[in-house]
Amino acid sequence: MLPTERTIVPHAIHGQDTVTFARDIKVREAVQLMAKRRIGAVMVVEDDKLLGIFTERDAMVRIVAESRDPDTTTLGEVMTASPQTIEASDSVIMALEMMNKRGFRHLPVVEGGKLVGIVSIRDLYRTVKEQMDDDILLLAETLIQG
Repeated sequence: MLPTERTIVPHAIHGQDTVTFARDIKVREAVQLMAKRRIGAVMVVEDDKLLGIFTERDAMVRIVAESRDPDTTTLGEVMTASPQTIEASDSVIMALEMMNKRGFRHLPVVEGGKLVGIVSIRDLYRTVKEQMDDDILLLAETLIQG
């Protein structure tokens, strides 16, 4: 039996409660929720359309480093607009390669153009580790059975 290639959904993310905000939400509100939920990114949407992504890196580079006020700055002003996305059916390896090549740590996941979640480098690491463990067991079973 050959190993099955893992896909973003359901292997890397499943049953995820994706945090979304409107573009007019103030940065402090978004960052406070990110800290409370221990997440590194939120999606910015309008009428179910993905407009952008706001990450902890955006907070550091576009708020802290530029001495902007998080109480008056909106997500729409500092988000990464029109972010690169990945399809839910794409492979975990494809996502890893895209993230590595472009320096992303978070990637919005879409299915038929509709936002279904976000995958992080941590999600992908966990999934690849599970795949390696399964592959090792499969190899061991094959060697034992001869």
